[in-house]
Amino acid sequence: MRHRIVVLGAGYAGAFAAGNLARRLSADDIEITVVNAAPEFVERMRMHQLASGHRVELRPLTEMFADTGVRVRVARVTGLDPERRTVAVTGEDGDDELEYDTLLYALGSTVDRHGVPGVAEHGYDVAGLPSAARLRERLAELGAGGTVLVVGEGLTGIETAAEIAEARPDLKVALAARGELGAWLSPKARRYLRRSYARLGITVHEHTAVEAVEPGRAIAAGGSALPAEVTVWTAGFAVNPLAAASGLEVAADGRITVDRTMRSVSHPDVYVAGDSVHAIGVNGHPLPMSCASAGLTALQATSAIIARLTGREVPVSGLKYYGNHISLGQRDALVQMVDGEARSKSWYLGGRTAVQFKAGVLKGSAWTIAHPTYGLPKRRRHLTAVPAQRPTQAPTPKSVRSAA
Repeated sequence: MRHRIVVLGAGYAGAFAAGNLARRLSADDIEITVVNAAPEFVERMRMHQLASGHRVELRPLTEMFADTGVRVRVARVTGLDPERRTVAVTGEDGDDELEYDTLLYALGSTVDRHGVPGVAEHGYDVAGLPSAARLRERLAELGAGGTVLVVGEGLTGIETAAEIAEARPDLKVALAARGELGAWLSPKARRYLRRSYARLGITVHEHTAVEAVEPGRAIAAGGSALPAEVTVWTAGFAVNPLAAASGLEVAADGRITVDRTMRSVSHPDVYVAGDSVHAIGVNGHPLPMSCASAGLTALQATSAIIARLTGREVPVSGLKYYGNHISLGQRDALVQMVDGEARSKSWYLGGRTAVQFKAGVLKGSAWTIAHPTYGLPKRRRHLTAVPAQRPTQAPTPKSVRSAA
């Protein structure tokens, strides 16, 4: 019987991991199933571009994984039982249950509404393809002078406000920040960001916490109203509560706790990558939810799976966060590098060089994932360490550590 590997999620982390596993392990020994709610690979880093009206290519997963041996299952994950090693899914064919020997959990994250009244009913977001498409349609309905408020001063908020303002200069675009805009950037980079926003005509409301979203406006702390025919909520991300509900050990924010090789500390047959993982970087802090972290954790998880199944020493790759690349529309960008403590360095890249850097990152990530057989080895590795039988209960944390 072949070893069954199930990958939950086909975003940057999941799609890369599935392709990497198929590329490096013998198809005679394994079967890989990718479960994803959408039939396409979605470049999440481009969702703000799609929302603002730009064309974004969607790649069908079946085409991406053609001739790789990877089975694609378009379905939504509704349950996980790590004791029985099963995953419950529902799709066009109805409900089903998948069994696995090794699970790679890469379901990613979604928008965090923080319980703010009115966000679910009246707000928009760019956390996924359906929501970004919905925002695109709404923006297209706005006439000249229409008001758009982006809530959130993180990377997503900064990029979204800039993209909309550049694509629709006839709109009045504003951003509400709980603190200072770009406070985490170096002083020079912060000034560059402000100049870019001024050029784009974006109004910034600093030290403004939005406490409610209503039709046509957002209500800030203290009761002041901010005009907003469209409110775009980018004030953070949250993970699927599925992991916590299943009994996997999770951190306070619901992300799955893993060891240095991305292996669940409570269930050694579960690996995690992407936004769903609570992984500690080389600086001693949890890796942030980002595309860069998705790549690092997916590479580590797949390397560990392959090594353990083929009887090799598990390699340990660096989990170092190098910085942020921020698009400011199609013709401007900002690259801010950080030090070992994740503090912004004094220097930064801006303008055309940063645009080219950002474009290279986007194209490189998408191309690598869309071509999973590139660099296919002539001889794939055979398995030598397949579990003899399924455990009847989850191992204790102590046994997990000894098995790692």
